[in-house]
Amino acid sequence: MNPSRPYIARGLYEWILDNDCTPHLVVDADAPDVVVPRQFVQDGQIVLNVLPSAVRDFLMGDSEISFSARFGGVPMQVRVPYAALVAIFAKENAMGMGFGMEPGADYYERLQPVQAGESAGQEVAEGIEKTPVPQKPKGRASLKVVK
Repeated sequence: MNPSRPYIARGLYEWILDNDCTPHLVVDADAPDVVVPRQFVQDGQIVLNVLPSAVRDFLMGDSEISFSARFGGVPMQVRVPYAALVAIFAKENAMGMGFGMEPGADYYERLQPVQAGESAGQEVAEGIEKTPVPQKPKGRASLKVVK
C-alpha cells in the first residue's frame, strides 16, 4: 500500500483552512532532498507558514510538498518530501498532528532503480522484514494524574 502520510497531510491542511486557521508545517530540515531556507533552521527543524496568501504555486503532490515563498524578502522554491514532514498544525490553537514512523514512511527514500534480477516486490518485502516489531508492554495499563 502507498504511505498514508500524503493523504493525511492533505486532509489536515484542508481541515485547518476550513476552520479559518493558519496551517504550519514542521519539517526535518536535515532529511534528504529537503530544500528550505537554512538561515531559519533551528535544532534541525523549520516551521513553515503555508497559508495560501503566504505562498505561491503550493502543491501537495504524491511524494512531496512544494511551493514558492519569500524569506527575508528573498524568493525561494521550497521542497519538503513527506518523509521529512514532522507535523502539520494550526498556528492559532496548535490543533493538528505529528507524524511518527508509520509503515511505509520511508517509501520514497527506498525508491531506487531496481537492479537486474531483483523485483520491486522483493525490495519492499526486504525493507519490511528488517523493520523491528515493537514489543507489547507487559502488565496492566494505568493512567496517572499530572498537574
